[in-house]
Amino acid sequence: MANLKEVRNRIGSIVSTQQITKAMKMVSAARFRRATEAIIRMRPYATKLQEILGNLSASLESSSSVYAQERDVKNVLLLVITSNRGLAGSFNMNVIKAANNLIASDYAGHRNSGNLHIIGIGKKGQDYYRKHKYNITGDNNELFNNLTFENAAAIAGEVMKGYSEGKYDKVIMFYNQFRNAAVQVPTTEQLLPIPRTRIEQQSSGGGHKVDYILEPSQEAIVEELIPKSIKMQFYKALLDSHASEHGARMTAMDKATENAGELLRSLRLQYNRARQAAITNEILEIVSGANALSSGD
Repeated sequence: MANLKEVRNRIGSIVSTQQITKAMKMVSAARFRRATEAIIRMRPYATKLQEILGNLSASLESSSSVYAQERDVKNVLLLVITSNRGLAGSFNMNVIKAANNLIASDYAGHRNSGNLHIIGIGKKGQDYYRKHKYNITGDNNELFNNLTFENAAAIAGEVMKGYSEGKYDKVIMFYNQFRNAAVQVPTTEQLLPIPRTRIEQQSSGGGHKVDYILEPSQEAIVEELIPKSIKMQFYKALLDSHASEHGARMTAMDKATENAGELLRSLRLQYNRARQAAITNEILEIVSGANALSSGD
């Protein structure tokens, strides 16, 4: 009977867990829809901005923008975009692994000399790098509570200021690029200096050359668009990560619910067998008792 009671308690525990995972899946599904709509709406704008910038400036060599100037890499800043919460499968660790691989291959010396800086956007990434004694800059974990372009632009502005003042010589982002609910692609992307290929691909690739009427001048407009483009690129990465997070959590909770169902079926079968065995034993005891009484008579 103790075994029967133990199995019954385990079934109750699994049922509770399954109800929780179902609820979390429903919450993630609602948030996923909103996050997906946000990244889908923003992508055409970001693409068009890049296209205009590409048409105005065939290469960045003619631009005097400080954000396009390459220099010797003495100080590196990594923007590691994760989530504030777990229960999303390998969502966070995939980004952290991508960052760690690049550090090991290209920037181990910078870390040893204290010239590697990390801005962790998302509690999971920030906690990881703080635990492993990395040089953490700032605390931006509240950003996902109110993810707007203005809030993202404020962080990007601080990063751009640090780059223009020579505090950083290269800025690299790590995030999950959203494809669909089941697919998130860990992405490594240089934010600063602006890679020439980012503009050149827009100016020579799939789009048509457009003749614009420019006021006050091409140079002034390009210098205005470059900071906006950098902020937009950062904001797009945040929206990609945000949608990817909820997609990953929704998928993880769906899988957890499915696994709980399979475990429930197994435990119920085990419970029925134990219950049948207990009933059989009770019948045997009754029969044996009856036989003993008959023999005594």
